[in-house]
Amino acid sequence: MKIIITDQHGEQHEILDANEGETLMQIASARGIAGILADCGGACSCATCHVYIDPDWSDRAGPPNDVEEAMLDMVADVLQPTSRLSCQVRMTRELDGIVLRVAPN
Repeated sequence: MKIIITDQHGEQHEILDANEGETLMQIASARGIAGILADCGGACSCATCHVYIDPDWSDRAGPPNDVEEAMLDMVADVLQPTSRLSCQVRMTRELDGIVLRVAPN
């Protein structure tokens, strides 16, 4: 499956081998995408994998749950309507081709 992600330096990466069930964080950190620090390893206990989902994909990615929203409060200064923690978004066929941008740390 495909993901298009813009890192913190503005460089666009096209990932063509994302697997269903992997989180966006796992996919991005395995490929060294700048700005995906993933300090908690995907436990939803930090906000170091904060991304902005492209508005055209936001509905398909779904809204954050209550725990994720609490973590997003840690980055309120850069929060946007399509903010998500990439550790909480799992790849599905519906997300094949998703576009996102890494938020500033």
